[in-house]
Amino acid sequence: MQIGHYHLSNPLILAPMAGITDLPFRRLCKQFGASLSVSEMVTSNPALRGHRRTLLKSKVNGEPGLCSVQILGTEPKQMADAARFNASQGADIIDINMGCPAKKVCSVAAGSALLKHEGLVKQILETVVKAVPVPVTLKIRTGWDQENRNAVAIARIAEQAGIAALTVHGRTRACKFNGEAEYDTIRQVKENVRLPVIANGDIDRPEKARSVLAVTGADAVMIGRAAQGNPWLFQQTGHFLCTGKIPEPPHHKAIHAVLAAHLEDLYRFYGDILGVRIARKHIAWYCRQVTGLPGHILVAINQVHLPKEQMALIDAAFNYND
Repeated sequence: MQIGHYHLSNPLILAPMAGITDLPFRRLCKQFGASLSVSEMVTSNPALRGHRRTLLKSKVNGEPGLCSVQILGTEPKQMADAARFNASQGADIIDINMGCPAKKVCSVAAGSALLKHEGLVKQILETVVKAVPVPVTLKIRTGWDQENRNAVAIARIAEQAGIAALTVHGRTRACKFNGEAEYDTIRQVKENVRLPVIANGDIDRPEKARSVLAVTGADAVMIGRAAQGNPWLFQQTGHFLCTGKIPEPPHHKAIHAVLAAHLEDLYRFYGDILGVRIARKHIAWYCRQVTGLPGHILVAINQVHLPKEQMALIDAAFNYND
């Protein structure tokens, strides 16, 4: 598929996830076959632009391939300024967040709360598109709640504003992440606009990716939570889409090696103390894929504070039964 003048090598995209899709994780997922990965959402508030955490979220230096930075906000000029800033820092694509259902985001009328205000949506999209020379994409939900699904209307606004691609998460804001994703609305969006459409929601295995592509007619799928601790999902899905065959799952030694490399990247990126803390959730996700890991060592992993201690416990856990 095309996003502006960029051609994606396959229809597999890593979803933006707050606290997850930092530079180390985006690099890793691209290594395993994601054609595009989107940063965690970055506030458009100029007062926070120079904050270390904000800069880390939007850092793209050292990321292979296309770099997409997602911005969040409600004020068109601030959003445009944020888009210009991130484009100047190396973002190849600017993504606009109108899909986050988090209470702290929606309470300030940002994220999926914007779907209630189609006039403001139009103003934001037009202002941001005009502000930057790079393609601008948009991520939305199917609507505010089940009685107010307006994804098709928002998609038409996006197309008219010059949005280069649209991602639709198959749930309303009210659904959050509960229930099953509704793919019929994504299909309706695809049938009503000419711009590329990316389907998102509950894509957790290769067969599901193929099914969603077929049911929705979408140009690509976006994979989020299922990739946590499982970057191999992109490789497996790409192979399945091409051959109809699913590769064998990774051996625990391969999981160990990738986890160790991921942790080293986190330590370098965040520093020792913050790196160890952020690594804990990733370790838990990787370990879900391996049976027989000793529970007492997994508990101890969450209690250490230095990289060498954390890595030694990882080695001990994965080598316990060897």
